[in-house]
Amino acid sequence: MTETKRAGGCLCGAVRYEVPWPPMMLVTCACTNCQKQSGAAASVVGVAPRDGVTITGELKTYEDRAASGNAVYRQFCPECGSPILTDTLAAQEGNLIFYKAGTLDVTADLVPTTHCWTSSGQKWVQYPSGDTVMVRQEGLG
Repeated sequence: MTETKRAGGCLCGAVRYEVPWPPMMLVTCACTNCQKQSGAAASVVGVAPRDGVTITGELKTYEDRAASGNAVYRQFCPECGSPILTDTLAAQEGNLIFYKAGTLDVTADLVPTTHCWTSSGQKWVQYPSGDTVMVRQEGLG
């Protein structure tokens, strides 16, 4: 049986969400800001249609800047700090939203196949053969 939704939430449970499943794309982003926000070598990001995502609880927004200078809206739980969503004007125009896939309740089957901003990534990270590896970011919002 194929799932149609998958749930997730923040560390403290104050924010819960559901997204359509499977994701439109599952990517890693190793830009410097995603590394800082995630505290890891990369952020694992799911892409979903904006109108298919439901959220309960309050999110706080930090307005960041992409390398292009465009605004990146990083949304997180104000209680525990867990990053939940990333948004951009281009994503809004395309009816997309980016969610932090590591906050899903079930993560064991996550297999990102596209990797962005590898130029700023950790040199010890190796990408699977056949995956899309982008030195920067192209066309994801």
